[in-house]
Amino acid sequence: MTLAGLALTVWMIGAAGLGAVLHAVGRIGWGGFAVYWLYSVAAAGLLGAAWAASAPPLAIAPNFVRFTWARLVREAASDILPFSQVGGLVVGIRMLIARGIPGPLVNASALVDLTTEMAGQVILTLFGIAGFVMLRHGGESGDALTPVLIGTGALIALMAAFFSAQRWALELGRLLLTRLLPAASAGLGDVRAALARVYADRARVLLAFGFNLAGWVASVAGAWIALRLMGFELSLARALVLESLIFVLRSVAFAIPGGLGVQEAAYALLGPMLGLPAPAALALSLAKRARDLAIGVPALILWQVGEARAIGRAKGFRVQRVGLASSEAHIGLSGDRASTGTERT
Repeated sequence: MTLAGLALTVWMIGAAGLGAVLHAVGRIGWGGFAVYWLYSVAAAGLLGAAWAASAPPLAIAPNFVRFTWARLVREAASDILPFSQVGGLVVGIRMLIARGIPGPLVNASALVDLTTEMAGQVILTLFGIAGFVMLRHGGESGDALTPVLIGTGALIALMAAFFSAQRWALELGRLLLTRLLPAASAGLGDVRAALARVYADRARVLLAFGFNLAGWVASVAGAWIALRLMGFELSLARALVLESLIFVLRSVAFAIPGGLGVQEAAYALLGPMLGLPAPAALALSLAKRARDLAIGVPALILWQVGEARAIGRAKGFRVQRVGLASSEAHIGLSGDRASTGTERT
């Protein structure tokens, strides 16, 4: 899928005109790209706050940095590594557990975070569809709206299924494990109990939804800023319509790492219908890819350095324990020999 997505991306850029696309990307400049990068890093704090809000009774403020860092690495693993969104989520969960947060709570908070994130996306997408209908002109717009409507329906169905399946799927898994692997069944039971406690705190769930919705809006604003830095005039309302429809098409293609190819095709199709030339739309897509790399690569490197240090500390601790046990055994053995010698005399 990754190779197919890459091939589609190259073809879309070639069809729009490689020179025009690269010229549009170059207009952002190093200074403009730095502004876009800093804005995106700051906006990631909203997503970290959303995940932290999904983990009561943990306070949000003291755990904000840990959850934000896990969210950054989670996104980087999904966008850069050949993982799907599920693979990135697993990485983020592992990071939080390694930092001392109980596993059942981390897993439950991840489910709640995903649910509230999808709910926020649905709200944004409905606004985007309404705006697209209001701005549409000619039959081509109607044809382009069809895959978006299908994708929105699929997204809503996926969110509903995901929400309704959380509890009974965990219970079914627990029952199956009770029969097959009794030792592992307690873990799923703990996750199910933690999930029930999280959903019981409705204020925190609503707060998580608010942070996630704000994160979606901030992402729209980021695309609008990138376009302005490249010298393209697109109203914030049109940017909201464009980005919300791009988001839904990427979400439906969640199995493709980074939505490679899907994102570019969507920009090339929808951009011109909203007043953004295809080269400019593809330039925005490439600017997003460059930003993802500029944020994701350092995040993944630091994550791996942290993992290596943790493994080194664990090995050192085990070696130290083995050495201590050997010393204790030697002392005990020497004591036994001395005692035996005394008895003989």
